[in-house]
Amino acid sequence: MKLEKNVEILSGFAFKSNLFNTEGLGIPLIRIRDVTSNSVSTYFNGNYKDEFIVENGDLLVGMDGQFNLIEWRGGKALLNQRVCKIIPDLNKIDKNFIKYLVPKALKEIEDKTSFVTVKHLTVKKIKDIILPKVPIETQKRIAQILDDAAALRDKTRQLVKEYDALAQSIFLEMFGDPVRNEKGWEKEKLGRLGIFKNGLNYSKSENGNRIKVIGVGDFKSFSEIKNLDHISFIEMTELPKDDFLLKDEDLLFVRSNGNKELVGRCLMVFVGDEKVSYSGFCIRFRKSSSLLNTVYLVQLFQRKEFKKHVFKNGRGANIQNINQELLNNIDFQLPPIDLQKQFAEKITLIEQQKELAKQELKESEDLFNCLLQKAFKGELT
Repeated sequence: MKLEKNVEILSGFAFKSNLFNTEGLGIPLIRIRDVTSNSVSTYFNGNYKDEFIVENGDLLVGMDGQFNLIEWRGGKALLNQRVCKIIPDLNKIDKNFIKYLVPKALKEIEDKTSFVTVKHLTVKKIKDIILPKVPIETQKRIAQILDDAAALRDKTRQLVKEYDALAQSIFLEMFGDPVRNEKGWEKEKLGRLGIFKNGLNYSKSENGNRIKVIGVGDFKSFSEIKNLDHISFIEMTELPKDDFLLKDEDLLFVRSNGNKELVGRCLMVFVGDEKVSYSGFCIRFRKSSSLLNTVYLVQLFQRKEFKKHVFKNGRGANIQNINQELLNNIDFQLPPIDLQKQFAEKITLIEQQKELAKQELKESEDLFNCLLQKAFKGELT
């Protein structure tokens, strides 16, 4: 069934920008950037028509960049231009049926949309979306099945976040704030405890010998890499020298990236007997001192306040790249090694439980996606 026969689509209004403010004057205004965050930072202090008011539970679609559909939870607000509201005819179509199935259709439209600078979505393309033609009672049943699957997925996702929060809590309890160092730990420069080495810039035009290379794209939000299955191979005429091959417990730092937030990100690698190298956008740290535990060091760099402290320029902005000199001179708190080891043991247990939760999360995501695919094909009734 065609979406336009079951819904009304209201495009946002082009409110005058000279009446925008961030001081909370007037009514919140939903701009396209607010769609994914489900919150607003801009207000409109002027006259408006009630038809452009958005309430919690309304379905909104961002029409530039990524074509996202969300159920609004940010409170009463105004619908600005390049955001539209889908208003279902509840006698014909279930709102939650739209909430789950339309995003898949929007993603397909997005993937097929060409662009020069940013992708644009039209109301006509939304109206032309075809959904499975099933009675409304069946729609509600399908939506409930997807609700249950989404709840399981979200519960498991939250569990993974709670393990991360637990690790941070234990760090603070044992070592205190790493910037203020209120527990008065002795400090040491990182360069005195290990050796740094830049990676190589590998060419894709070579061939002959295959080797896995860890790049910035492999960091994601990981604190460690143990499973190498997702690491890509490249071919080389000659394999790199041993000094460019990784060993267990080596740390990698993101040296340079267009996204400044990624610069300085750190993780630990475990490669076993496999030959694995790392890209020129990374810097390797190999511990040389028995006074440092690598798990402690990785968790230290996971602390946002510490990373912000050591990787900001003199004006307080994120730096574009780092180098060995900067890393060598990082001055950080170094608690007694026995305490570091106690902390590492606790983190290892947490990581084991988190890994189990991640496996459950993948299974729950696969289940949801499978059910969604069946629903979209009209096979879930």
